[in-house]
Amino acid sequence: MPKSYWVSRCEVHDPETYQRYIEIAMPAFAAHGAKFLARGGKVEALMGEAMSRNVVIEFPSLEAARNFFHSPEYTQALVYRRKSSTGEIFAVEGL
Repeated sequence: MPKSYWVSRCEVHDPETYQRYIEIAMPAFAAHGAKFLARGGKVEALMGEAMSRNVVIEFPSLEAARNFFHSPEYTQALVYRRKSSTGEIFAVEGL
């Protein structure tokens, strides 16, 4: 089964509330076997418009990424992300 890569892009408009999202989400990511490959570093738009915060996370499979997104732990954290930022999250199956 190929690994999956979770890609998250967002613009944070309430850093304090976004920090709460991170505090709740990080233990949930760890519990679900997530491995951070990129998190909040410099970004350069090569085509299209970049967002200020970009994250790439490896999961064991697409199913694992999907299950994490719908998990009770992450659902709780997502409330704070939605309040504090706008953006997108998607999962891509690896080779």
